[in-house]
Amino acid sequence: MARELGLVVATVDYRLAPEHPFPAALDDCMTALRWLHDNAARFGVDPARIAVGGESAGGGLAAMVAQRAHDEGLPVASQVLVYPMLDDRTALRDPGHRGEFVWTPSYNRQAWEWFLGHPVRQEESRPYAAAARRGDLTGLPPAWIGVGELDLFHDEDVDYARRLEEAGVQVEPVVVPGMAHVMDMLPAPSMRAFRDSWLRALRAGLAD
Repeated sequence: MARELGLVVATVDYRLAPEHPFPAALDDCMTALRWLHDNAARFGVDPARIAVGGESAGGGLAAMVAQRAHDEGLPVASQVLVYPMLDDRTALRDPGHRGEFVWTPSYNRQAWEWFLGHPVRQEESRPYAAAARRGDLTGLPPAWIGVGELDLFHDEDVDYARRLEEAGVQVEPVVVPGMAHVMDMLPAPSMRAFRDSWLRALRAGLAD
Protein backbone atom coordinates (compact mmCIF):
# COMPACT_ATOMS: atom_id res chain seq x y z
CA MET A 1 0.00 0.00 0.00
CA ALA A 2 2.74 2.44 0.92
CA ARG A 3 4.63 1.75 -2.30
CA GLU A 4 1.71 1.50 -4.71
CA LEU A 5 -0.42 4.33 -3.36
CA GLY A 6 2.22 6.57 -1.82
CA LEU A 7 0.54 6.47 1.59
CA VAL A 8 1.79 6.58 5.13
CA VAL A 9 0.82 3.20 6.57
CA ALA A 10 0.68 2.51 10.31
CA THR A 11 0.29 -1.09 11.48
CA VAL A 12 -0.80 -1.94 15.02
CA ASP A 13 0.98 -4.55 17.11
CA TYR A 14 -2.17 -5.13 19.15
CA ARG A 15 -2.40 -7.60 22.00
CA LEU A 16 -3.66 -11.05 21.05
CA ALA A 17 -6.23 -13.40 22.53
CA PRO A 18 -6.57 -15.71 24.39
CA GLU A 19 -4.04 -14.10 26.72
CA HIS A 20 -5.59 -10.69 26.11
CA PRO A 21 -9.33 -10.95 25.32
CA PHE A 22 -11.68 -8.12 24.36
CA PRO A 23 -11.35 -5.18 24.62
CA ALA A 24 -7.53 -5.33 24.62
CA ALA A 25 -7.03 -5.43 20.84
CA LEU A 26 -9.64 -2.74 20.20
CA ASP A 27 -8.15 -0.51 22.89
CA ASP A 28 -4.72 -0.86 21.30
CA CYS A 29 -6.08 0.01 17.86
CA MET A 30 -7.86 3.06 19.24
CA THR A 31 -4.69 4.17 21.03
CA ALA A 32 -2.83 3.89 17.72
CA LEU A 33 -5.50 5.88 15.87
CA ARG A 34 -5.41 8.66 18.45
CA TRP A 35 -1.60 8.67 18.31
CA LEU A 36 -1.68 8.99 14.53
CA HIS A 37 -4.09 11.91 14.76
CA ASP A 38 -1.94 13.58 17.41
CA ASN A 39 1.24 13.09 15.37
CA ALA A 40 -0.22 13.68 11.91
CA ALA A 41 1.93 16.73 11.14
CA ARG A 42 5.07 14.82 12.08
CA PHE A 43 4.43 12.27 9.33
CA GLY A 44 2.87 14.57 6.76
CA VAL A 45 -0.57 13.04 7.31
CA ASP A 46 -3.81 14.91 6.74
CA PRO A 47 -5.89 14.07 9.85
CA ALA A 48 -9.06 14.44 7.76
CA ARG A 49 -7.84 11.66 5.44
CA ILE A 50 -7.09 8.71 7.68
CA ALA A 51 -8.57 5.34 6.74
CA VAL A 52 -8.80 2.13 8.72
CA GLY A 53 -8.65 -1.33 7.22
CA GLY A 54 -7.65 -4.92 7.64
CA GLU A 55 -8.12 -8.48 6.55
CA SER A 56 -10.12 -11.19 8.32
CA ALA A 57 -9.84 -10.59 12.10
CA GLY A 58 -8.05 -7.33 11.27
CA GLY A 59 -11.00 -6.33 9.13
CA GLY A 60 -13.32 -7.00 12.05
CA LEU A 61 -11.15 -4.84 14.28
CA ALA A 62 -11.13 -2.08 11.65
CA ALA A 63 -14.94 -2.13 11.61
CA MET A 64 -14.99 -1.88 15.42
CA VAL A 65 -12.52 1.01 15.28
CA ALA A 66 -14.69 2.84 12.73
CA GLN A 67 -17.69 2.48 15.04
CA ARG A 68 -15.94 3.54 18.22
CA ALA A 69 -14.08 6.39 16.50
CA HIS A 70 -17.41 7.70 15.23
CA ASP A 71 -18.89 7.58 18.72
CA GLU A 72 -15.86 9.31 20.23
CA GLY A 73 -15.67 12.01 17.56
CA LEU A 74 -12.36 10.83 16.09
CA PRO A 75 -12.36 11.37 12.30
CA VAL A 76 -12.04 8.35 10.00
CA ALA A 77 -12.36 9.01 6.28
CA SER A 78 -13.05 5.47 5.08
CA GLN A 79 -12.88 1.80 6.00
CA VAL A 80 -11.54 -1.02 3.83
CA LEU A 81 -12.74 -4.37 5.15
CA VAL A 82 -11.21 -7.40 3.42
CA TYR A 83 -13.24 -10.55 4.19
CA PRO A 84 -13.81 -9.14 7.69
CA MET A 85 -14.71 -11.21 10.76
CA LEU A 86 -17.77 -9.27 11.90
CA ASP A 87 -20.28 -11.50 13.68
CA ASP A 88 -19.62 -13.98 16.49
CA ARG A 89 -23.11 -15.40 15.97
CA THR A 90 -21.90 -17.05 12.76
CA ALA A 91 -20.41 -19.67 15.08
CA LEU A 92 -23.98 -20.56 16.17
CA ARG A 93 -25.36 -21.00 12.63
CA ASP A 94 -25.23 -23.75 10.06
CA PRO A 95 -22.71 -22.50 7.46
CA GLY A 96 -23.99 -24.78 4.74
CA HIS A 97 -21.35 -25.24 2.03
CA ARG A 98 -19.26 -22.28 3.16
CA GLY A 99 -16.18 -22.50 5.36
CA GLU A 100 -14.93 -25.81 4.01
CA PHE A 101 -11.53 -24.37 3.11
CA VAL A 102 -8.87 -22.55 5.18
CA TRP A 103 -11.12 -20.90 7.80
CA THR A 104 -13.57 -23.50 9.08
CA PRO A 105 -16.49 -23.24 11.53
CA SER A 106 -14.44 -24.89 14.30
CA TYR A 107 -11.60 -22.39 13.85
CA ASN A 108 -14.11 -19.57 13.84
CA ARG A 109 -15.81 -20.64 17.06
CA GLN A 110 -12.50 -21.08 18.86
CA ALA A 111 -11.20 -17.70 17.65
CA TRP A 112 -14.33 -15.88 18.81
CA GLU A 113 -14.23 -17.63 22.19
CA TRP A 114 -10.62 -16.55 22.63
CA PHE A 115 -11.36 -13.01 21.51
CA LEU A 116 -14.49 -12.56 23.63
CA GLY A 117 -13.13 -14.39 26.65
CA HIS A 118 -16.19 -16.64 26.94
CA PRO A 119 -18.14 -19.19 24.87
CA VAL A 120 -20.07 -17.78 21.94
CA ARG A 121 -23.68 -17.13 22.89
CA GLN A 122 -26.70 -15.45 21.39
CA GLU A 123 -26.47 -12.44 23.71
CA GLU A 124 -23.46 -10.14 23.99
CA SER A 125 -24.03 -6.87 25.82
CA ARG A 126 -20.59 -5.26 25.47
CA PRO A 127 -20.46 -2.49 22.85
CA TYR A 128 -18.08 -3.10 19.91
CA ALA A 129 -17.44 -6.76 20.89
CA ALA A 130 -18.61 -7.78 17.41
CA ALA A 131 -19.12 -5.14 14.74
CA ALA A 132 -22.22 -6.79 13.25
CA ARG A 133 -24.09 -6.58 16.56
CA ARG A 134 -24.29 -2.78 16.39
CA GLY A 135 -27.84 -1.68 15.74
CA ASP A 136 -27.41 1.85 14.37
CA LEU A 137 -24.86 2.16 11.57
CA THR A 138 -25.79 5.72 10.66
CA GLY A 139 -22.90 8.11 10.21
CA LEU A 140 -20.14 5.53 9.81
CA PRO A 141 -17.43 6.25 7.22
CA PRO A 142 -17.73 5.00 3.62
CA ALA A 143 -16.82 1.35 3.32
CA TRP A 144 -15.42 -1.15 0.85
CA ILE A 145 -16.28 -4.73 1.87
CA GLY A 146 -14.94 -7.67 -0.10
CA VAL A 147 -15.43 -11.38 0.45
CA GLY A 148 -15.38 -14.65 -1.45
CA GLU A 149 -18.48 -16.63 -2.33
CA LEU A 150 -17.16 -19.68 -0.43
CA ASP A 151 -15.84 -17.76 2.56
CA LEU A 152 -17.38 -18.58 5.94
CA PHE A 153 -17.79 -14.81 6.44
CA HIS A 154 -19.78 -14.34 3.22
CA ASP A 155 -23.23 -13.97 4.76
CA GLU A 156 -22.21 -11.71 7.65
CA ASP A 157 -20.18 -9.47 5.31
CA VAL A 158 -22.92 -9.16 2.70
CA ASP A 159 -25.48 -8.45 5.42
CA TYR A 160 -23.28 -5.78 7.02
CA ALA A 161 -22.83 -4.08 3.64
CA ARG A 162 -26.59 -4.13 3.13
CA ARG A 163 -27.22 -2.61 6.55
CA LEU A 164 -24.63 0.11 5.98
CA GLU A 165 -26.32 1.01 2.71
CA GLU A 166 -29.74 1.08 4.37
CA ALA A 167 -28.28 3.42 7.01
CA GLY A 168 -27.21 5.84 4.29
CA VAL A 169 -23.51 4.93 4.36
CA GLN A 170 -21.69 4.81 1.03
CA VAL A 171 -20.58 1.20 0.60
CA GLU A 172 -19.02 -0.88 -2.18
CA PRO A 173 -19.63 -4.60 -1.68
CA VAL A 174 -17.51 -7.03 -3.71
CA VAL A 175 -18.25 -10.77 -3.81
CA VAL A 176 -15.87 -13.00 -5.78
CA PRO A 177 -17.36 -16.24 -7.19
CA GLY A 178 -15.50 -19.39 -6.15
CA MET A 179 -13.20 -17.58 -3.71
CA ALA A 180 -12.51 -19.01 -0.24
CA HIS A 181 -10.92 -17.24 2.71
CA VAL A 182 -7.53 -15.54 2.06
CA MET A 183 -7.38 -16.96 -1.46
CA ASP A 184 -6.38 -13.52 -2.72
CA MET A 185 -2.82 -14.55 -1.88
CA LEU A 186 -2.85 -16.76 -4.99
CA PRO A 187 -1.40 -15.26 -8.21
CA ALA A 188 -4.64 -15.73 -10.17
CA PRO A 189 -6.06 -12.89 -12.33
CA SER A 190 -9.34 -12.82 -10.37
CA MET A 191 -7.44 -12.53 -7.11
CA ARG A 192 -5.31 -9.70 -8.48
CA ALA A 193 -8.51 -7.96 -9.56
CA PHE A 194 -9.89 -8.37 -6.02
CA ARG A 195 -6.79 -6.78 -4.52
CA ASP A 196 -6.82 -3.99 -7.10
CA SER A 197 -10.44 -3.27 -6.20
CA TRP A 198 -9.72 -2.51 -2.54
CA LEU A 199 -6.60 -0.55 -3.45
CA ARG A 200 -8.71 1.64 -5.76
CA ALA A 201 -11.30 2.07 -3.01
CA LEU A 202 -8.62 3.08 -0.54
CA ARG A 203 -7.18 5.59 -2.97
CA ALA A 204 -10.63 7.05 -3.69
CA GLY A 205 -11.53 7.18 0.00
CA LEU A 206 -8.48 9.32 0.73
CA ALA A 207 -8.66 11.54 -2.34
CA ASP A 208 -8.76 15.31 -1.98
